Amino acid sequence: MTTILYNKFDKKSIALLPRATFPGRIVVVVTQSEANKAVNFLLSKRILGIDTETRPVFKKGQRHKVALLQVSTHDICFLFRLNIIGIPQCLIRLLEDTKVPKIGLSLHDDFLMLHQRAEFKQGLFIDLQDCVKEFGIEDLSLQKLYANLFHERITKREQLSNWENQILTDKQKLYAATDAWACIKIYEQLMDLQKTHDFEMIHTDNSIIENI
Repeated sequence: MTTILYNKFDKKSIALLPRATFPGRIVVVVTQSEANKAVNFLLSKRILGIDTETRPVFKKGQRHKVALLQVSTHDICFLFRLNIIGIPQCLIRLLEDTKVPKIGLSLHDDFLMLHQRAEFKQGLFIDLQDCVKEFGIEDLSLQKLYANLFHERITKREQLSNWENQILTDKQKLYAATDAWACIKIYEQLMDLQKTHDFEMIHTDNSIIENI
């Protein structure tokens, strides 16, 4: 069946879509020993999704360092609590790896934050914002891209929560894992559509999508 894509997806219609959440196992990493084991596992996989979270700022002049690095496979996501363990050498090895593609969104922003904690050379990373431009998709947010491709909704309610909490809530963990996992899903769907060309692009300045 031909996939319908929109150059711009109506944000109002997203609330009507069924919710998508990460279906796999979530592992919170709080020690360097755990981080080393997690990195060894992740670098044995063929593709990874990646994202970061930072405690929000509500006062002028206030700044926080990146608190969480989430790295996901198709069925397991590791949440590295950088505010606790920093960026140990094993994570630098992950970030500098040039063999396993790591898929993210707006990676420039993530790199800026990560570089504030440690120096490293970017390995093999693919930014979804570059990929979607080849299709003529103008939306650049993860929520809109996922809705456009899968007609499902990724909730952003936990985005402005405190990512430096002593213990992350289940909602925070699921939110973080879903964002990293969704990057893999979007990338693989785009690559499939690129191969098959089985899609139709609808151009509109104000997409109103009903009955999807």
